[in-house]
Amino acid sequence: MNIYVAKLNWNTTSDSLQNLFAQYGEVTSARIITDRETGRSRGFGFVDMTNDDEAQKAIDALNGTEFENQTIAVSEARPRTERRPNYGGGNRGGYGNRGGYGDRGDRGGRY
Repeated sequence: MNIYVAKLNWNTTSDSLQNLFAQYGEVTSARIITDRETGRSRGFGFVDMTNDDEAQKAIDALNGTEFENQTIAVSEARPRTERRPNYGGGNRGGYGNRGGYGDRGDRGGRY
């Protein structure tokens, strides 16, 4: 099972995260997610455990507990979803409903 761990201390390491979860069963990997540009922790990570029952026990036991001076949030990781590329235009891109030449008279635009 893949486990999502949030609200981690900025100084938490993958090794300390692995040691925390190893108390509940076999951990195949533990990784802290870092910023691509700075290399700093983003405050969350993922832990993979081989046994789903052990993983669920770890989630139940660790969610909302204090770890390295932070109260962590632990849950089963959701599958990664496909994301559309963002070319810097946010969700407004192009000539979308900005009230200019659209057909929405409620914004005072020309129509």
